[in-house]
Amino acid sequence: MRYFIEFSYNGKSYHGWQSQPNAVSVQEVLESALSKILRSKINVMGAGRTDTGVHAAQMFAHFDIETAFDTDNVLFKLNCFLPADIAIHRIFQVRDKAHARFDALSRTYIYRIATRKNVFLYDFAYHVYFPLDIDKMNDACGILLGYNDFQCFSKSNTDVKTFLCTIKEAFWEYDDTVLVFTITADRFLRNMVRAIVGTMIEIGMGKIEVGKLHDIIQSKDRGQAGFSVPAQGLYLTNITYPDTIKP
Repeated sequence: MRYFIEFSYNGKSYHGWQSQPNAVSVQEVLESALSKILRSKINVMGAGRTDTGVHAAQMFAHFDIETAFDTDNVLFKLNCFLPADIAIHRIFQVRDKAHARFDALSRTYIYRIATRKNVFLYDFAYHVYFPLDIDKMNDACGILLGYNDFQCFSKSNTDVKTFLCTIKEAFWEYDDTVLVFTITADRFLRNMVRAIVGTMIEIGMGKIEVGKLHDIIQSKDRGQAGFSVPAQGLYLTNITYPDTIKP
């Protein structure tokens, strides 16, 4: 039987989602906890990979197990067993072929920029104290929606087979003194959101003209785009699935 698990995590102490040698990952910690509580070797497949220091307000993964179990009881035990920076929200059965990564219809990320010094946001936002032109940054968002090849924002030397992504929405807005970037797409490339935000900041500062974004995207050259912003301001906030994942 296959189950989906919905959870969130503070990424500060983890080297991203995916298990890797000589570094602590969210996947490793979650698999260890599930294996102990379910008394069976459990491997989980996540909906995507978040980099070191990136947070997830909503993440999904799936795993297989031969025998049914009380999901509410296991959820309670997991939250008692797991560290404080990982929280489980739901565990539910899905059809046998449902896939947390490949069945996802869309993913939404936000990036938070604190415009004033805030001790409570030090680890959870990028602090920028110089003025940013949010109107120009939103004009640049409109340009993003006209393209689907984002190689210029992809991490170099990546092993992906395609740089095509369909961006469904992208916009900037203020939440009090925090400037928030929201972007939704069917898929994202490694480092894509952080590179887009860095480029947008340079547009907001006036270092890059809004219209120059066309040339940057068409160049397919990472060196033409702006810098990558730090990880602590980035959050995976929403993943959508079709109803057909349910049994």
